Amino acid sequence: MDDLPFWKTKTLGEMSRREWESLCDGCAKCCLVKMEDEDTGATVFTNLHCRLLDAKTCLCSDYANRKQHVPECLKLTPAKVPKYSWLPKTCAYRLLEEGKDLPDWHYLVCGDREEVHRRGVSGRGRTVSESSVAEEDWIEHIVDWADRPPSAFARRRRKRV
Repeated sequence: MDDLPFWKTKTLGEMSRREWESLCDGCAKCCLVKMEDEDTGATVFTNLHCRLLDAKTCLCSDYANRKQHVPECLKLTPAKVPKYSWLPKTCAYRLLEEGKDLPDWHYLVCGDREEVHRRGVSGRGRTVSESSVAEEDWIEHIVDWADRPPSAFARRRRKRV
């Protein structure tokens, strides 16, 4: 029992800052521009990423100072996880909050930070900067891949081949 990883023995609120930060799998989905449907209240993802996101690495180019550059950037905390229904179904914070385990492609499980990208879970190679598209055109960038698990993405890809 002592050999269990921290995410199986601690709640999100009990984790150290280092443990908390290590849960991020680097998919960059939380850095995508999201829009809310005025009629239904549903959140939709776009393929537009925050201007601070490095699209090649799927990492924030100025994580420590991101709120200074992007005031609307949300800081995720254990208390906020259940309130953010827009967190992708693949998000480690959401999964653990729901009592689920980390997926096999998460680097804390498999030991490889690139696996999230190889499995098609991340935004790598599928996004453009929000600053390159006029805001009135954002609606044309709505995507459905951002909230699907990789198995659904893989099945869809196999049908096209």
